[in-house]
Amino acid sequence: MSPMSIAFDFDRWEKVKRDYTRWWAGELDRPLISVTLYGRDPGRPEPKLPFHGFIPSYDASVPVEQIVDRWDYQLSSCEYLGDAFPGVWPNLGPGVLSVFLGAELEPGLETVWFHPREDREISDIQFRYRPDDVWMPRLKEFYKCATEKWQGLVQLAMTDLGGNLDVLSTFRPSEKLLLDLYDYPDQVKRLTWEAHDSWFRCFADLDATFRQSSPGYTAWAPIFSTEPSYMLQCDFCYMIGPDMFNEFVRPELVAACKRLVNPFYHLDGPGQLPHLDSLLSIAELKGVQWIPGAGAPDCAHWPEVYRKIHNAGKLIQLYGSVPCPELDTLVEQVGTGKGIILIGDAPLDRKDEVLEFLAKYGVA
Repeated sequence: MSPMSIAFDFDRWEKVKRDYTRWWAGELDRPLISVTLYGRDPGRPEPKLPFHGFIPSYDASVPVEQIVDRWDYQLSSCEYLGDAFPGVWPNLGPGVLSVFLGAELEPGLETVWFHPREDREISDIQFRYRPDDVWMPRLKEFYKCATEKWQGLVQLAMTDLGGNLDVLSTFRPSEKLLLDLYDYPDQVKRLTWEAHDSWFRCFADLDATFRQSSPGYTAWAPIFSTEPSYMLQCDFCYMIGPDMFNEFVRPELVAACKRLVNPFYHLDGPGQLPHLDSLLSIAELKGVQWIPGAGAPDCAHWPEVYRKIHNAGKLIQLYGSVPCPELDTLVEQVGTGKGIILIGDAPLDRKDEVLEFLAKYGVA
């Protein structure tokens, strides 16, 4: 059960904690650059169990120990440079809170779907966190097994709970929720706040499972924080305008940001840009992850978006292969690398190029 095949140690964790804490506080005068190199010899045989990104892709008969061992092999096959660190994300699917509120989980081949168990009118729906759902004990088994396996060497990420209107859209799919905004606005708001309460009950429940044995907090985006943090989102708001966003989405986001020390927001696609000004006016929101989306120009082509985020005093996160010309462009556009985090990867045979790129930004 030794984690020694993973190329990391607790001294490096102390540096990660210091640098990320300074970054969150606006005290780090360089960008955070997290680079995971893949292709390292793991120093151990490869498990027979295949790697899947979603836990439900494994049959329920597969012991959690075997799956965690497979994760250990994946972690051992990497080298962590710059501000990177080893972490795992027990993923039950995007917006799994809906399952803990009564929806049904349908596993597929490398994907997961959520469905309402029955078609109900919005006035007949009530949200109550159900910690005894079959998937919650299974998820807690993963966290407990990972805790025993790695003894705090590996960051355990919060599963993808989802955004509250996104969760509600599981129970009122397709155009139903859009019509509810007009026809039953009070019911939508009631369920939004019921989901909000359930979301934080679930967050606290899972946090208690691994808090003492994980270095800190991450979500599906591996931005490390020593204090409670999450990548908030509302993909549903792609389909609504600013007035409805401010009425149905923003109040709950404000409340969520106040309950998390380091909240980020996942701004997904050009359809969410009309809501950016409203998001940036949330004082407690620490940063924005801008994802241009499939078919849109890459991150280097949105200077007005990044300048607006930067000028509002918010942090910025982007993804990319390293060396990353998009980061170079972004730093040029906003005038500084301070307050930016790049999460990227590269093959091991490009290590020298990566180290040169890190050195350019003062990343040891």
